[in-house]
Amino acid sequence: MTQRGFSLKGLKMVVRAIAVVTSSIAAIISTALPLLLGYDVTVLGLFGLSLLLVTGALLVHGVLAHVLNDLMDFESGTDQASPALLSGGSRVIQDGVMSLGSLRRMAVLATIILLSAGLLFMVLGQFKLVILTLIGIWGAVTYSTRPFIFAYRPFLGEWVSLFPSMLLLGFAAPWIMLDSVPLWAWQNATINALWCMAWVMVHHIPDLNADRNAVPKKRTSVVWSVERYGLYRAGLPALIYLILVFIIVTTMISGRPIGAVGALLMLGYAIYLILSMDVKDIEQVTQREKVLLLLAMSTAVWLGIFY
Repeated sequence: MTQRGFSLKGLKMVVRAIAVVTSSIAAIISTALPLLLGYDVTVLGLFGLSLLLVTGALLVHGVLAHVLNDLMDFESGTDQASPALLSGGSRVIQDGVMSLGSLRRMAVLATIILLSAGLLFMVLGQFKLVILTLIGIWGAVTYSTRPFIFAYRPFLGEWVSLFPSMLLLGFAAPWIMLDSVPLWAWQNATINALWCMAWVMVHHIPDLNADRNAVPKKRTSVVWSVERYGLYRAGLPALIYLILVFIIVTTMISGRPIGAVGALLMLGYAIYLILSMDVKDIEQVTQREKVLLLLAMSTAVWLGIFY
């Protein structure tokens, strides 16, 4: 199929709204809800800030991060070999919807818009928004762009690129609107970031063979785990991140019993899904990833209500 230029269909495919909504936007909701329900903040001000954060998340996560990831994974060859049920990138290149040149231009445009926004925030004295913008760009660029390509190195993609941007996005609203960041905001933001890392690890399982044969080799944490411990340990990285969530949630039981118990119930089901998952069954893994996405979003909203 002939590759085409920019199109709304291509943009929709690139954004991958389900991933953005169940991670970045869910993280915003998780710490905006308590401000709405229990703090003396203006509804209009909170709505405006939340809309700004959502817009930033769409630009950083939905556009810049996904476009850069598509470009790098096309170059290495992993997306072409992906089973492409839910993983394997946006498929805009493989399906001939957009060209490489169009994707590169989209990445440049998104970067220009974000840097311009950061400059405007600096001029207006909104230094917290400057930091948020730069950390978001850092996460997107270092995850999939040379010389970093941390997505191709075990654990670096999660901890150096993904975690900082998700954490700051998570507590952005209370950080900006309150004098200090409350404990519940730190808890919610950290839990949501770890949850995101966990489902991303499951997202990598169907692409295991494609990633191992990529050039350069995409040695994700999943590939590292399989090479070190065998195929049936492909779910180990996701399990590790959910265990970290468990540790944090258990410390919340005395102060936030309803929030903690609800989070633990959803967490227990998620751990069961991973432990009982047949990593050779790509369709099953994909279906369970969808459930994990819903559990991650539900946990974020639950913790936002019961803070």
